Amino acid sequence: MTSRTVGNTLASPRTTLIDRLVPARAATPNETATPAAAALRPLLLVGAGVLFLALLAQLRVQIGPVPITGQTLGVLLLGAAFGARLGALTTGAYALLGLAGLPLFAGGGSGLAYLLGPTGGYLVGFVVAAGLLGMLAQRGWDKTYVRAAGAMLLATGVVYLFGVGWLTVALGGDLSAALAAGLAPFVVGDLIKLGVAVTLLPTAWHLLGRK
Repeated sequence: MTSRTVGNTLASPRTTLIDRLVPARAATPNETATPAAAALRPLLLVGAGVLFLALLAQLRVQIGPVPITGQTLGVLLLGAAFGARLGALTTGAYALLGLAGLPLFAGGGSGLAYLLGPTGGYLVGFVVAAGLLGMLAQRGWDKTYVRAAGAMLLATGVVYLFGVGWLTVALGGDLSAALAAGLAPFVVGDLIKLGVAVTLLPTAWHLLGRK
C-alpha cells in the first residue's frame, strides 16, 4: 500500500479509529471473511467496551446522589473510536446488562432500581451521546483537536441533558437542586476527562498516519 493510499484511507469520512486498529475486512484481497468471523468481531468489541466501561465506573467519588466516575471518559472514547452504531450498541449493552443484574455500574450497582434512581438519566444519556459522537467521528470530527473538542462537548452536553433532566424528576421537579447535585460538581472533572479524550483520539490518528 502506498503512502497516498494510506492518506486516502485516513481521510475517508466514514472510517473510524477501530476500523483502522481492528479491520473488519479480510487480510488480503484473495481472502473471504466467513459469516462467523464477521459476526465475532463486533461481539468481541462490544464485550471489550462493556468491560472497559464497567472498570471505569468503579473509579468513583461519592459526593451526593450522583457520584463522580470515569464512565464519561469511557463513553467519549468508545463513541469516537467505535462509530455511531457500534458505540451506541456498546453503551446500550452496558446499560442493559447492568439492569439485568450484572454489577457493572458505579460501586458494583445493578438492577432496574438503578435506572429508576437519580442516576438513571445518565445511563440513557450515555447511549445517545455515544451514538452522536460516533456519527460525528465518522465524518472526521475526531481527527483534529478543535473539532474533536467540539464533538465531545456536544456529547457531554447530551449526557447532562438526560442526566439532569431525569434527576429533576427524581427531585420532585426542583431544577435548581438537580443542577446543584447533577451538574455543578462534575464540570471540572468532565472537562479534564474531555481533555484526555480530545488528546488521545486525534493523536492516535496522527500516529496512524505517520505509520
